[in-house]
Amino acid sequence: MFELGTDGPLVILAGIDGSESSMRAAAYAGGLARRQGAKLVLAYFRPLGTGSPQAGAALAQLGLENAADLERQIREGVERVPPGQQMRWEFYTAEGDPYRGLSELADRIRADAVVIGASESAGHRFVGSVAVRLVKAGRWPVTVVP
Repeated sequence: MFELGTDGPLVILAGIDGSESSMRAAAYAGGLARRQGAKLVLAYFRPLGTGSPQAGAALAQLGLENAADLERQIREGVERVPPGQQMRWEFYTAEGDPYRGLSELADRIRADAVVIGASESAGHRFVGSVAVRLVKAGRWPVTVVP
């Protein structure tokens, strides 16, 4: 929700997964947050463990490693921004479905806007990407970055 007396978002949520389009979305959201004086929340939802317990444990460990790597990349990127131009930001990660996780997080943090990268998977043309599902939910302005 926008507050009276403001002319832009106060909280911007960006979903990331390490893909090129999601990292472009994070950069776009970062620039928007910086220009608007908004808080940027970057979120990565790790895949759910399925199958055998060993495979599930391996997938969970890989998800944690990916989350740590994404957070490191974000910190390094923020450190390159000149002083006085940096924005407030936080990194959030949890295990779960990206659509459900982003929707619930957007509601919880009262996001004014959601930014997400376009799907790079051909299969999403048939079953619907996270970006398309967020747009269809119609609860926040959603920017899809190619």
